[in-house]
Amino acid sequence: MQDLLRQEIATAADTVVVKVGTRVLTDRAGLLDLERIGSLAAEVSELIAAGRRVALVSSGAVGAGMGRLQLTERPRDLAHLQAVAAIGQAHLVEAYDQALRQHGRHAAQVLLTAEDLDHRARYLNVRNTIVTLMQYGAVPIINENDTVAVDELLTTFGDNDRLAAMVTNLLRAPLLVLLSDVAGLYDGDPDDSASNLIPTVTELDESVMRLDCGESHDNADRRLSKGGMTSKLEAARMATAAGENVIIADGHTPGVLAKIVAGETIGTLFVAQGQSIQSRKRWIGFTAHPRGTLVLDAGACQALVEQGRSLLAIGITRCEGEFDKGDVVAIRNQDGEEIARGLTNYSAAEVLRIQGLKTSEIREVLSHCPYDEVVHRDNLMITA
Repeated sequence: MQDLLRQEIATAADTVVVKVGTRVLTDRAGLLDLERIGSLAAEVSELIAAGRRVALVSSGAVGAGMGRLQLTERPRDLAHLQAVAAIGQAHLVEAYDQALRQHGRHAAQVLLTAEDLDHRARYLNVRNTIVTLMQYGAVPIINENDTVAVDELLTTFGDNDRLAAMVTNLLRAPLLVLLSDVAGLYDGDPDDSASNLIPTVTELDESVMRLDCGESHDNADRRLSKGGMTSKLEAARMATAAGENVIIADGHTPGVLAKIVAGETIGTLFVAQGQSIQSRKRWIGFTAHPRGTLVLDAGACQALVEQGRSLLAIGITRCEGEFDKGDVVAIRNQDGEEIARGLTNYSAAEVLRIQGLKTSEIREVLSHCPYDEVVHRDNLMITA
């Protein structure tokens, strides 16, 4: 049954987003492994030749820069990190381009910041650019713009996992492949012989999210990559919640991409949860950064999650943050758990005045009532 499911997923995957981690691309010394990049380029080229579209989200800029500068330790301050990333990014893309040219293809560098995907117009422009590159037969090499980003470089390893999930939702790609240096998700420590690889996850619930599995067989590497599997599970949650499938697999396995698209049982498959969600709601629910928070009572939470209703002012008990009409807001229950995100029809100042009121009472307070709903269900994405 699992083989059949994987074959069905592989057959439907006309677009594949592949994320490759730093330790897949570098050797023990932290230097860029050109032979591995050559193998990866050959595999990606084979997928494209078979009629699939492929986008590559690649880590490794800092590692490549460290190799070029012959550094033995990763810089800790932001300025040096950004400088090393800038040097390494040029080396990384050059290596991809040289490897892909052997197969008659080109590498196309696409550097993004969170702000690029936070604004709807820029988000769509990024999508159009990547799709056009694919039409030319080029391979988009996507990475965070570490040279200008501030927060991203200071967080734990795995930021590009989240970026890969965003790109998957951006392109509505049926399959996201996360290549790591671990064979997949285990039910325990991968170093423990008693631990077992989990071949398929049909429901990414809290019991799965709590699995504490390291990514490396080296204690020092594990310290540097704390939270690596956690970020991959979060990426899988984002993509599967939007209706796409995710596979975590060992990037060092020869022909790993060919085996995946052939439907072979390799790595861990995270099965899509429900039907594919429209692009606009993906952006609302999983990409745009919420500008504020609306806290609801139990009845309003039930109306949104279980009955598919719009959010009315009467169900709001608290409003946090500063936001304007049209901004994305997070919607939480009384316990602080996020249940949805949506585009608000009212500013924070207006919501503070009308929260808890019936719709018929809004006009008396604001002198006008342009919308019955604070968030219409067409502009709302359930994230719980």
